[in-house]
Amino acid sequence: MTSPLNRKSKTITGGVARSPNRAMLRAVGFGDNDFEKPIVGVASGHSTMNPCNAGIAPLVVRAEEALRKAGAMPQTFGFPTVTDGISMGTEGMKFSLVSREVIADSIETAASSQCMDGVLAVGGCDKNMPGAMIGMLRINVPAVFCYAGTIKPGYWKGVPLTIVSPFEAVGAFNAGTMNKEDLDGIEKNACPTTGACGGMYTANTMSSAFEALGMSLLGSSQMSCPDPEKADSVADSARVLYNAIVNDIKPRDIVTRKSIENAISLVMATGGSTNAVLHFLAIAHAAGVEFSIDDIETIRLKTPVLCDLKPSGKYVAVDLHKAGGVPQVLKMLLAHGLLHGDALTITGETMAQALERVPSEPRKDQDVIRPWDRPMYAQGHLAILKGNLSPEGAVAKITGLKNPVITGPARVFNSEEECMDAILGDKIKAGDVLIIRYEGPKGGPGMREMLAPTSAIIGKGLGESVGFITDGRFSGGTWGMVVGHVSPEAYEGGVIALVEEGDSITIDARKLLIQLNVDDAVLADRRTRWKQPTPRYTRGVLAKFARVVSSASKGAVTD
Repeated sequence: MTSPLNRKSKTITGGVARSPNRAMLRAVGFGDNDFEKPIVGVASGHSTMNPCNAGIAPLVVRAEEALRKAGAMPQTFGFPTVTDGISMGTEGMKFSLVSREVIADSIETAASSQCMDGVLAVGGCDKNMPGAMIGMLRINVPAVFCYAGTIKPGYWKGVPLTIVSPFEAVGAFNAGTMNKEDLDGIEKNACPTTGACGGMYTANTMSSAFEALGMSLLGSSQMSCPDPEKADSVADSARVLYNAIVNDIKPRDIVTRKSIENAISLVMATGGSTNAVLHFLAIAHAAGVEFSIDDIETIRLKTPVLCDLKPSGKYVAVDLHKAGGVPQVLKMLLAHGLLHGDALTITGETMAQALERVPSEPRKDQDVIRPWDRPMYAQGHLAILKGNLSPEGAVAKITGLKNPVITGPARVFNSEEECMDAILGDKIKAGDVLIIRYEGPKGGPGMREMLAPTSAIIGKGLGESVGFITDGRFSGGTWGMVVGHVSPEAYEGGVIALVEEGDSITIDARKLLIQLNVDDAVLADRRTRWKQPTPRYTRGVLAKFARVVSSASKGAVTD
């Protein structure tokens, strides 16, 4: 059946049948009977730079085969990826958030320039998901996202490992509580297969949330990359996409205020990454949906954490999949009035229809997904804190803490590297509140994630007693007394730029407060002496990003 869009036919030469582009399409496999078929872009994030994306190539082949069999003509193109786990703690990490925008631009450019009738994107590492979704929403032709799958856990001496394990091991080794044999054993065994980082870190958070958003197939997000069911799921996604093209179901029909609320509810219920806040603000912007950082706090207050997942919990993504996966959690939210069942999904069904055969309570032979009356936490874990230190709002991850309140002296660092040197040099003590500034969207630029310092603190046994505040980000693998996305950022003259060593600072997740305990008159005097630093980059992609990027409280968007 011919696509109702078939934008390729709308050429200035009077249609594909008489268009000179027909000759070029023949060179890439089109025959006489193919020119009126829907042309589907298969956006591939395949890369051997990381395990997250190294397993994508065979998934793309399955997608192409399924699309051809369904009656479409696939055209595959690539998009770049940044390897967060490898670039973490280096200057290269500044390109991570930037890559979200580059991916969106790449997909928009390729699909629009070729007048594609649909897009199937296959991605793995953290920014692949939001980048692809933003690109899909911009072009707004029928689209589906296929997650490349999660990694399987590694093991050392019977203990399950994830990518966070070696980061924490560095801190433990430095503190003298771990020997060299265990440090090496953890490093060599943490990542045994292809697939994205195994806990409910950013990649698995966003892939799970895309099921709730309606833009990925239910049950697909927590499959292991090497398992055959992952490739089968991609083929199923291709068939569903063809039907969406036929029925003209587009991303902006699916990504609405209701579906974004569903996605955030799922993030809260599964204990997902702080990065989800930033990315869904950007996704809402791309979809033209009114949705603010304050809406996230409203959802948090009524949504329990139902899953016992790393980084602060016990289990990994493959365990969640075996226990019933995202569909089980979504059905529980639906059954208790916390999910919009009338939201549309890529299959053409409503969310309620798609979940009809899923039981309302989890199986009793597992404890990954808690029953409704026995949640991990009564309320969500991603709190939006405000105060004089972040009047636009900052994001705190408050699960796994015995006491989410701290008041202590500021230890001020103007970069991640400065802070890391202090931690490894044993210059940080219990009760300190670490400030890592000039790492925001503009000041970094690129808003680096602070997994290295937070993991080192955990490894040194200070995770419950030291606070972290930054205008940068935290990895999905981070836990502890951490507050990121402080807005306005230091480079823009936010109050975080005025903090001095030893100032009293309060983080109070119960009161949703982040406060610099310094008189306004003193801050006003400091402001007269503050000068904006010289940009760290003046040319290239980081410089362009810094010139146009918005505040983190608006999603750090560039358009």
